[in-house]
Amino acid sequence: KTCKQRAAELKDEELYAQGHERPESDFCPLCLLAIPFPMNVHSMFYSCCSKLVCNGCAYATHVRRQGDSNSCPFCRAPSPENDEEGLKRTQRRVAAKDPEAMVFLGNLYKNGSCGLEKNVPRAMKLWTEAAELGSTTAHADMGIAYYNGWGVAQDKAKGMCCWESAAMQGHATTRHTLGIFEFDGGNYDRAVRHLLISAKMGLKESLNEIKELFVNGHIAKAQFAEGLKGYQDAVEEMK
Repeated sequence: KTCKQRAAELKDEELYAQGHERPESDFCPLCLLAIPFPMNVHSMFYSCCSKLVCNGCAYATHVRRQGDSNSCPFCRAPSPENDEEGLKRTQRRVAAKDPEAMVFLGNLYKNGSCGLEKNVPRAMKLWTEAAELGSTTAHADMGIAYYNGWGVAQDKAKGMCCWESAAMQGHATTRHTLGIFEFDGGNYDRAVRHLLISAKMGLKESLNEIKELFVNGHIAKAQFAEGLKGYQDAVEEMK
């Protein structure tokens, strides 16, 4: 085998062997359970401590505190009175080198939210630092920007590299995206390997794609059964 072929094999071994567990940031800090997908629907981000708290724990805290919904369920900080105060809290967390706060502020700059002017280069700088500090979401966001050329020079190869880094750190939706790219390219064996990983993390969209591969005769029944059982087990663990 040539050196190039062997290098590709080693890269694949690393790509498929890593990232089978969701990162710590995907877990509610109160109940310690993985937050169901889509996470933005089943949780709330609190700028005071940069924590994602699942809706169940947020509601339980609201009840336990006799209807007090004006404080953070995790750190008990009062809710910000307006977007400006929330932004200041996020900026303080960024100054403290909190990677999740960097990702959140980066998205505010990307969208031009909370009174900030749209500034994708600033967002990319924040995401880059967050990725260096271990944020899987930062790798995923950078991949989207590079692949689509959103505010940066389009570089699909660099975008894919960012997505692979995110997937190898347990970012389920990015792993699913890699599976879809392989699916669309007719590389069904590679596609199902990605999709099985994300389905076993509880991503229903991945299970749906595995089902489609099976129905169309691209994968074996045993692979579909593996994906179904893995998905069901993951969902059960999130209850």
